[in-house]
Amino acid sequence: MTPEMPDVKRARDGRPVHHWRRDAVELAALFTAVAVADAVANLIGHGPDGPALLLVSALVLLATAGFHTWWSRRHGHAPPADDTGARPLAEEQQAGPSGAEGASALWRMRTTVRDEPGSLAALCSALAGHRVDILSLQTHPLAEGTVDEFLLRAPEDLAASEITRAVARAGGADTWIERADAHDLVDAPTRVLGLATRTALDSAELPLGLRQLLGRCTIRSLPAPDAELPQEGVLEDTVMRLRAPEGGVITVERPYLPFTPTEFARARALVELDARLGPRIPRGEDVLKPADGSDITVRRADADDLDAAKAMHARCSARTLGLRYHGPVGDADRYLGHLLSPRFGRTLAVQTASGKIVGLGHLLWDGDETEVALLVEDAWQRRGIGRELLGRLVTMAAEAGCAHVYAVTQSANTGMVAAMRGLGLPLDYRIEEGTLVVTARLDATPVASRLPYERARER
Repeated sequence: MTPEMPDVKRARDGRPVHHWRRDAVELAALFTAVAVADAVANLIGHGPDGPALLLVSALVLLATAGFHTWWSRRHGHAPPADDTGARPLAEEQQAGPSGAEGASALWRMRTTVRDEPGSLAALCSALAGHRVDILSLQTHPLAEGTVDEFLLRAPEDLAASEITRAVARAGGADTWIERADAHDLVDAPTRVLGLATRTALDSAELPLGLRQLLGRCTIRSLPAPDAELPQEGVLEDTVMRLRAPEGGVITVERPYLPFTPTEFARARALVELDARLGPRIPRGEDVLKPADGSDITVRRADADDLDAAKAMHARCSARTLGLRYHGPVGDADRYLGHLLSPRFGRTLAVQTASGKIVGLGHLLWDGDETEVALLVEDAWQRRGIGRELLGRLVTMAAEAGCAHVYAVTQSANTGMVAAMRGLGLPLDYRIEEGTLVVTARLDATPVASRLPYERARER
């Protein structure tokens, strides 16, 4: 027991346990009070001024009791006579200072504070003064100062400018703020582990994992000699360059917000995990039954399907290849190495029972945008295969959190235009350098396949 610990403790049943010294003091006080009472009684009973003395003692006792009551109330020792303001938790969460219910908004905020005691406390006090609740906090130490990243819940009517002004008055600098959503409520370690799991299962998830890890950013994979990139990568304010698993360079840009060393370390660890595991894709396949009764299989494809894809090119007409690749037909084969690499996106292949590939659909990560592209062998066109592939690719994009997808085609490619219209999504059309770009804005509901094929089995 330390010297500061009180003599009165609580037993397990909640009743007070008294120390023996306190019991001795109380017993001595009791004997003293009895002795004084006996002396007063003898004085009053045998003295000439007994009644007057009794009256004066009563007045003194009343005055002492009144003073004790006033003193205890003034210094908070007496039990409160009024409502303490305590109320159920649900009522506290719903009511503001005036007791009125109000909606709230989620914000993500990042600011830089001085690396000294009390700086974070001042910032938190300033936010509390505007009824802003701090849901989570991450700190990113820098050479000078510390970057604090907050997830905030604020009153709906509190503008972002009011929050940033309060932060600036509390010592925050270089403040950035934007609206958040329910996905941001997941704590950082859980989110990072989830991204690592997805990347471990599928090489094509690496760009998506980096984008979700770092927020709105542009990610590009470029070939580069080994000498141009140090082994540990490079961080330059709003740009980071990482060694790609296949030997090139992954460039990540976020102009609106500089990267922190912590973010750089997380991104580098995710890329290193992908490099150690090597190229990999899920091997499931979906067998469909067209109306003519011949089974076709839709599955993920990768570089192992390069020869089969080239064989399909050889069976396609020059017009079909020209509509797909928008260039010389002889160059079609050289695009396949990039298209089939899971590093740059996802590819679906349609395969016949004999093992021939008769259709390819690509979902390509293009910086911060997503492109879809289709190629169906001439003999298998107008059977709904392109629409089946496109529906699956757009579903993948929606599940990956993409806001939209676009297709680069020509107005003469009526099959691709019809397939985009068949998605049932809002479309934008524009002409760029003689080609037609059709953009589909994705809604919250994934696009389902629109083919009347019977799913024979999934394996």
